[in-house]
Formats: sequence, C-alpha cells, structure tokens
Amino acid sequence: MDAVIPGIVVPPQESFNGLVGLAVSDADEHSARAELPVRRDLMQPWGVVHGGVFATIAESLASWATAIVVGPEGHVAMGLSNATSFLRPLSAGTIHALATRRHRGRTTWVWDVDMRDDEGRLCAASRVTIAVRPAGSGGSGGDA
Repeated sequence: MDAVIPGIVVPPQESFNGLVGLAVSDADEHSARAELPVRRDLMQPWGVVHGGVFATIAESLASWATAIVVGPEGHVAMGLSNATSFLRPLSAGTIHALATRRHRGRTTWVWDVDMRDDEGRLCAASRVTIAVRPAGSGGSGGDA
C-alpha cells in the first residue's frame, strides 16, 4: 500500500517492514490487512514461524493504520505495547493479518490483530496499543 503519510523518514520498502516482506494491502482508520509469505529466514530452528514475526506484523500493521490518520494531523504513531499469543504453529504458506481498531483516543489507539494461515485458522492474536504523539516528540516516526 502506497499511502503518503507526512513524517515518514524511511520509505516502508526500505524499513523493517520491507526487510521482512510485509505487504499492507488495505488500511483505514477502522481496519488494516497485510500478508507475509512464510520463508525459511522467518522461522525458528525448529521449522515454524518465529513468534517475533507475528509480533512484528501486529505492531507494524497497527502503527501503519494509525499513522495514515494521525500523520496528516501532524502526529506520529509509535508502538506502546504489544501482547501476542501464539496459538498454532505455521511452517508454510502465507500469514494473513487483519487488524481491527478497538479504541481511538487522543493519545492512544488500541488494535486487535488476528493472524491466520491459508486455511483461515487462527495462528496468533495480538492486542497492540499505539501511542499518538506530536511529530518531533520522542522520535521522527512510528513503527509503521
């Protein structure tokens, strides 16, 4: 997704999201979707997707969806907390993520992110809180 967000310092394709290959396909103030093909370099030595990958997807997707709204208002979106539960191991296919906004406040937004396999089975679930801060206060950009 090629949304133009004020305050972006590193283009998404050159950021951590680009490094892992996260593709955000749709995002607005209510929800966001992304996909990530499973690769060997995203796995634990035991052949399943590393839990940090799921946490990365959740925080990146929630940050991005928040940023597209608050960026034009002169704010940045930064991860504040991320609680991810790993429910089903995944070793092939694509991770399909859906973030749903649960709370939109002045200084924090809260998102639930479900990550599923190609068969629609829930593999990981996250609750992510995003801090909304004026641009230039504590960082030049968010986790988006």
